[in-house]
Amino acid sequence: MDLPPDDRTRSPYTGYTRAHWEAAADALLAAVEPYATEDHALYDLPGDHTSSSGRLSDGLEGYARTFLLAALRQDGTVLERYADGLAAGVAGVWPRVLDHSQPLVEAASIALGLRLTRELLWDRLGDPVRRRTAAWLTDALTARPWPNNWELFPVTVGGFLQDVGHETEASRTAIDRGLERIEEWYVGDGWYTDGDGRKFDHYNGWAMHLYPVLHAWLADDSRLLELYGDRLARYLDGYARLFGADGAPMHQGRSLTYRFATAAPLWLGALTGHTPLAPGETRRLASGALRYFLDRAAVDENGLLTLGWHGPDEALLQAYSGPASPYWAGKGFLGLLLPPGDEAWTATEEPGPADRADAVTPVGPPNWLVQSTRSDGVVRLHNHGSEDVRYDPHYTRLAYSTVTVPSASYDNSVIVGDDASRTEIVPLGVGEGWAASRHTVRDGIRVTSLVVAEGAVEVRAHLVTGATAGTPVRVTGWAAGDGPRAELVPVVGLDDTLTGTVTGTPALFVALARLSGEVDPQPLPRLVSVDVRDGCELHVRWASGSAACFRFTVTDGGTTAPSWTVTAI
Repeated sequence: MDLPPDDRTRSPYTGYTRAHWEAAADALLAAVEPYATEDHALYDLPGDHTSSSGRLSDGLEGYARTFLLAALRQDGTVLERYADGLAAGVAGVWPRVLDHSQPLVEAASIALGLRLTRELLWDRLGDPVRRRTAAWLTDALTARPWPNNWELFPVTVGGFLQDVGHETEASRTAIDRGLERIEEWYVGDGWYTDGDGRKFDHYNGWAMHLYPVLHAWLADDSRLLELYGDRLARYLDGYARLFGADGAPMHQGRSLTYRFATAAPLWLGALTGHTPLAPGETRRLASGALRYFLDRAAVDENGLLTLGWHGPDEALLQAYSGPASPYWAGKGFLGLLLPPGDEAWTATEEPGPADRADAVTPVGPPNWLVQSTRSDGVVRLHNHGSEDVRYDPHYTRLAYSTVTVPSASYDNSVIVGDDASRTEIVPLGVGEGWAASRHTVRDGIRVTSLVVAEGAVEVRAHLVTGATAGTPVRVTGWAAGDGPRAELVPVVGLDDTLTGTVTGTPALFVALARLSGEVDPQPLPRLVSVDVRDGCELHVRWASGSAACFRFTVTDGGTTAPSWTVTAI
């Protein structure tokens, strides 16, 4: 990709300015043009991976997602070809929007793109095209979405149709219904779960916040903007900590192939004035994410975004992933809606959280502990509250980071017998320097886990209950590959192979762990000492002089699988 020279004066951390974002958007849009059908209604991108919705839907996805990028770029010339494609698409090329169908997702991108470019595109269309477009979009108002972030797609379509005076009552109903629905999933402090359960991932930012905040902003609805904007600002306060110093977002959750869509909520805060971040910090984090992927083969030799993280990677994909799916990364270009003179573009970049100092930060609603170190810029996420077993291993591991990828051989897990299952995760609390949870391995066997962290060092304790005497227990650590150094040292109940045996119930197993980019770090036992008293009381003392104590206690004395909790004392 041909980008301008780095500007290390204005952007000392990333070198990127608005000109880099514009050039990247232009290059991505130019690269997809050869794959448009003659009428520009479909973009049939190359690749062997077809989504479960089929090739026609994938072609619509190619149109819709690249159109949204074009809308954010606000280039009238590029938008002309999307106007041609719109006219052909609604004349019978595109599939109808039906219940639970992928076209519902794409209708939202098209509606949002039209809303953002009303003067550039919509107002210049002929009446017949506008009528057919509105009619095609109208199905999205009543089509049944899946019970998760999809509830916001009718909201987004309804916002546009309401603006243009089409089916205003039905549009208002769809908007109200979707916004009411997400209230069920708001868990406080800026965090939503993506539907029922505890599904916390990047969809919080690029969906659950993006659509309602943009709708409120575009509708100039001060009441809604105050509500959703305040939530966004709260979310960004913790979200900013999930980016490594190299720009990498946290490698956790599904749809990771959307890559720098992770920048969308950062720009959204700046765009709407609802952010705790300084303008220079916003750009540093957003540009860091964009540069991270562009420097690591996210774009192939034809200039196309691949299905993967760096290059192509089938392990990251879901059934709904098609050749054009990665172009939801276009959401990350939301900052181009800010004028060139805005401080987010003109201010000198400021350090992000991972640049400033070592930190161990509790994030309450998802029950996460975020651990970052300034010396190597690595950010680690200790997961004691997020679960979606459909997408294991990107939800069910005990920890994730900005420099590692979950392993198929069960990294960051507790393996009881030969079972590494981690289901029915119950958060048990998070505080200064610690987080705890309980999960089920299988019927009758539960593991209560605690992590205590300082600097790059972790103390990991696991209390196993319900397993018969003689059952082997093995704990695993970071799968660092050729990246940073990963260590796991046995302390209590484990031998040098990190394996122990259940001799009674409960059985406690403790290890020290570290994921670090330092070349020659001090040995772990010099940095922390662990003492177990009365079988279930853990005393941790750090070389820095700080200390903490925790007690495992029974809260439910059920005979087959008693429930244990962890309390800081």
